[in-house]
Amino acid sequence: MTIRVLLADDQALVRAGFRSLLARSRSHDLVVVGEAATGEEAVRLATTTHPDVVLMDIRMPGMDGITATRHIVADRAIPGCRVIILTTFDTDEHVFAALRAGASGFLTKEVEPGELRRAVAAVAAGDALLSPGVTRRVVEQFAHRQGPAPVARERLTALTSREQEVVRLVALGLSNDEIAARLTISPFTAKTHITRAIAKLDVRDRVQLVILAYESGLVRPGDAS
Repeated sequence: MTIRVLLADDQALVRAGFRSLLARSRSHDLVVVGEAATGEEAVRLATTTHPDVVLMDIRMPGMDGITATRHIVADRAIPGCRVIILTTFDTDEHVFAALRAGASGFLTKEVEPGELRRAVAAVAAGDALLSPGVTRRVVEQFAHRQGPAPVARERLTALTSREQEVVRLVALGLSNDEIAARLTISPFTAKTHITRAIAKLDVRDRVQLVILAYESGLVRPGDAS
């Protein structure tokens, strides 16, 4: 399977480095289909090159990576396109904004080559939560600032009590297998509950489930898994 990747970063040297790292993949056929130096260019190239994954820098001149992400994930012409945010620090507040905008995960620019290639392959396959622990920490750090939102709480009423429990465990960073063990169900059943919750809540992926769980108050900062 060929995975098409678009690189978006205002530094040509950074783009060249990521292109080189992706080209070394042995287990996946990763092909860079375009390079963008601005958010506007990233949006334009995404609509013309139809990448599976966009590696998106947050801070670029003009349209930033957050706005570009929002445009790309909302484009019905490229429904399968997913965005991985690139950042210097995993505590960057902009990372949370990018996740809310629809990014499927994030990586720091100091990522190891093997981890980068695995992350791209995972996101292309639909596995949104790249690093549950780190993603949870970022969401937890910033989501609680506004407190639980009534609209988010209302959305959760569409779920059964079991589906809400599964969403809570997803937000706490548990994998499908760990959720299955906790609830004494099969991993397939756990995955089915997650898929149904995503559909009922009309969210893009597991990352969006995590954000909604915190914004609704279903999970609160400091909750233990």
